[in-house]
Amino acid sequence: MSPVRIAALVVTLSLVAACGGNPAPVAPAATGGPGAASATPQPAVAKVIVGFSEIYEGALPMWYAQDKGIFAKNFVDADLRFTASSTGIAALLANEIQIFQGGGSETLAANAQGADLLLIGNLVPIYPYVFMTTPEVRSLQELKGKKVGVSSPGSTSDIATRVGLAREGLDPDKDVTIVAVGSSQNRTAALKAGSIQGGLDQPPFSYQLEAQGLHSLFDMASLKLPVVNNGLVVQRSYATANRAVVQRYVDSLVQSIAALRKDKAGAIAVLKKQLQVDDEQILSKTYDYVMQIFPSLPYPRADQLADSVRVLGATNEKVKSYEVSRMLDESFVKNAADRGLDK
Repeated sequence: MSPVRIAALVVTLSLVAACGGNPAPVAPAATGGPGAASATPQPAVAKVIVGFSEIYEGALPMWYAQDKGIFAKNFVDADLRFTASSTGIAALLANEIQIFQGGGSETLAANAQGADLLLIGNLVPIYPYVFMTTPEVRSLQELKGKKVGVSSPGSTSDIATRVGLAREGLDPDKDVTIVAVGSSQNRTAALKAGSIQGGLDQPPFSYQLEAQGLHSLFDMASLKLPVVNNGLVVQRSYATANRAVVQRYVDSLVQSIAALRKDKAGAIAVLKKQLQVDDEQILSKTYDYVMQIFPSLPYPRADQLADSVRVLGATNEKVKSYEVSRMLDESFVKNAADRGLDK
């Protein structure tokens, strides 16, 4: 045995004796596994101000991600702010918010006028509405000549109302008077008060209206018509400069939808808190209703904007000629899909 090896053996035996006959444990080298988190540099937590246009069941993935710490686990500090659909795009363009969750028609109209916004996801890709009427209006024929409420002209609810009425055989420009009443909450209140006789609503509020004697004339969700009802919208410049942050936000929502499918009780608790509804049976029905709407992977698609192009383009040549593909970016959702975050 060489002198070097003999010296090493002596040192080793001395250490064993000093430790009571057992050699001191050696920490394993970092391998990238669960125990190696401290060896991997963690990204800085990013503050993101998110405007959302409706307080409704379609916002559940966002609320759930906040409530269950999914945003936090992805190093996102999401400041969620209600921002009415009529002001959301303006707030985004003014950099008051970094992400807007709202209707695709508003985004399309802004881009047609020269904005450079990207639609990077769509949490609600079909119309999630039920068309409600006041107690005295029990049929579509009885709706003729009455007032129908929408959020604002050109909004997703306006387009949905026109599409739904036309499919049911009514001319929205001749058979009814369309009135802008503001948010979906305002629509519900106006239906209750009778200041409008018809309008789109959604669970759980539509269930409450039915219990109060109002009527559901048709369910648009059952038609599975494509739309951008809860799109994820950012400025292109923000997405370019903050790609990792935007990716972590999208990741959080994809993970949230996957978790929601396995956690009805947790979802109901979040809906109860956010929508201020206490009826567990109604909330259970609302969960069942909306979970048929959320896609596992919320890709934005061109066909989801077809109704917006058709309706808005009828009076706006810039919308009619706008190339929708310019505003779509599927890469964030695809990145999440490639990593299996929807499982």
